[in-house]
Amino acid sequence: MRERKIRLKPEQVREFVRTSGKCDFDIDVFYNHIIIDAKSILGVLGLDLTRDLTVQYNGYDQNFEAMVDKLAIA
Repeated sequence: MRERKIRLKPEQVREFVRTSGKCDFDIDVFYNHIIIDAKSILGVLGLDLTRDLTVQYNGYDQNFEAMVDKLAIA
């Protein structure tokens, strides 16, 4: 299981969800006790995007990895 910290801006949500939706493995986005499916645009938009988010997944997709790298917190 991989886990990465990201910072997501509202204008990046659509691309993030679209890229997540093309993956054949589960991807969760969470902070505190709230866990959302990364393939749900309404779920991701419902998160507090001012916070650092954690993305948790168990699989590999080159496009998704590039997206997470772009959003990753250093």
